[in-house]
Amino acid sequence: MTTVLMPLFKPQPRRISDVISLTQKRVFLGAFILTTVGYFDYTFRLPRITLVSTTLVLLIVLPAWFVALRQWNRTREERIVIIGDTHENIRTVYRLADAPIVGYISPGEPPIATGGDGAAATPYTDGGPVADGGQVVDDNQVTDDGRLADDGRGQVIVTDPLAELEHLGGLSQLNDILVEHDVDTAILAFSQSKSQEFFGVLDVCYGHGVTAKVHRDQANDVLTSDALSTDDLVEVDLSPLDWQDQFVKRLFDISFAAAGLLAASPFVLLIAIAIKLDGPGPVFYGQKRTAEFGDTFRIYKFRTMLPDSESVTPTDDDENDRITRVGRVLRKTHLDEIPQLWSILTGKMSVVGPRAVWTDEEAQIERETEEWRKRWFVKPGLTGFAQIHDVSSTQPNTKLRYDVEYIKRQSFWFDVKIVIRQVWKIVREFRSATHD
Repeated sequence: MTTVLMPLFKPQPRRISDVISLTQKRVFLGAFILTTVGYFDYTFRLPRITLVSTTLVLLIVLPAWFVALRQWNRTREERIVIIGDTHENIRTVYRLADAPIVGYISPGEPPIATGGDGAAATPYTDGGPVADGGQVVDDNQVTDDGRLADDGRGQVIVTDPLAELEHLGGLSQLNDILVEHDVDTAILAFSQSKSQEFFGVLDVCYGHGVTAKVHRDQANDVLTSDALSTDDLVEVDLSPLDWQDQFVKRLFDISFAAAGLLAASPFVLLIAIAIKLDGPGPVFYGQKRTAEFGDTFRIYKFRTMLPDSESVTPTDDDENDRITRVGRVLRKTHLDEIPQLWSILTGKMSVVGPRAVWTDEEAQIERETEEWRKRWFVKPGLTGFAQIHDVSSTQPNTKLRYDVEYIKRQSFWFDVKIVIRQVWKIVREFRSATHD
């Protein structure tokens, strides 16, 4: 058991929900190994009641212990870093920060000024490049009202504010830096808040349980914890649910997916035979779709269209002539979605959430819908608030409005309501399809 639990002692900050789930996975693994050893070697077999009771106790005690350690570690002074794509953006954010900064993370080292001999010099100033002959000086030579001073000969002298900070490394080293410096908060200083790079950093911060903040000008492009805040730096709501609700939601996902796969198992072979009899092509269809913070994953469905007939333009089923005869029945009854239950069971999807969109199609929708990436702050779902209102990607603005409303209102009971409405909708559509 000690060997199995060793990965938990790796110094890596995680969200509370991750601490609990990872600890319980390791406990289950240890219990499974002990059971296996006892099965093959009777002399090492533990009494069944001892194994079960010990496992149950560890499932409660160990997660609580590691969460307590995590919370105790957070009582020290907050450790903040700035992450940006340009040094100018990092300087702007640094001036707004009202707490000590550990350092900054950027693609390269800050520019070094030259001067003093008539050579061109372009170090940082608040108003532009340094004049010919300028030089870089220490902070104690800078005037109180800014970074500019006069050296007595009419020459401009400046100092770079980034000289006060340590350059911790590049964006490719972000994971290691967050762990090594035990970072609590990351202030993001990017030119474009809708870039893949920006959301990639958010994804890493989310995975490490690091609080992310952005400039107020970019608040409309992300979900914020306090929309009414007047601070220059606002906190990004990386996880709209607290860890207790995340745990309940994940437990519901696992239960729903396991029950659904068990109930649907008798139909899988029949559906596969029907697809093969309807025409040539594979039984399953795989497609890369967008997950949280721009990550991608591959979903699988029963094939409902002609092979190699994909189109990035969203099309309603009634107008899509690429759907096969069996495919129309499967789509109308939603039986083509059965393989996605496996994606839910493995944690790539949730039962309820914004519908995952094909990556190629998403790029096209983003050009038409400005705030589309707000959907990226939660795990994609099998069904969602937009689906029960019969809104699809052919209506991206309306779909976005429903998805963002779900993200703000989401709770376990709200998910249950959506699932009940979706199941009832499927029952009616199934009856209609079988009647036709």
